[in-house]
Amino acid sequence: MKKVALVSVVLAALGFNAAWAANSPSPKGSHPDSFIKKAASGGMAEVELGKLAQSKASSAKVKEFGQQMVTDHSKANDELQAVAAKKNVTLPTDLDAKQAKIRDRLNRESDKKFDRAYMAAMVADHKEDVAEFERASKSSDPDVKAFAAKTLPTLREHLKMAKQVQASL
Repeated sequence: MKKVALVSVVLAALGFNAAWAANSPSPKGSHPDSFIKKAASGGMAEVELGKLAQSKASSAKVKEFGQQMVTDHSKANDELQAVAAKKNVTLPTDLDAKQAKIRDRLNRESDKKFDRAYMAAMVADHKEDVAEFERASKSSDPDVKAFAAKTLPTLREHLKMAKQVQASL
């Protein structure tokens, strides 16, 4: 048993972990299907919250950012649906509990309080998204890898924009 563990550590250090992982159970949350589902849920939340920002924000910059989220994440969601269909992955149809809580909290805010809360949520969310998509862009699954690599520059730009809008409030 100790030899197997030592061999796996050595192989991982040498970069052979992809082949090893293909024949081993994946750690929780690292399977391509879980990334696809989480990305779909997150994209759906970005669209819904972007629409909310368009209707509730007092700042033109926040409204514009919300519109950009709707446009870009709708496009990414369509692309992700194609990946999911190819892999027979059923995508979520509702926000997860965390996303619903954020939506509900933002729904209770108004004017400048909404603007600040929405932009804070967007900065935090896009930091997390960039990290997840960076990991997925190194996936052994070619479809997940391609989708993540293609989407990553847009997410990085969203994070940059979110920080700029947040700083202007």
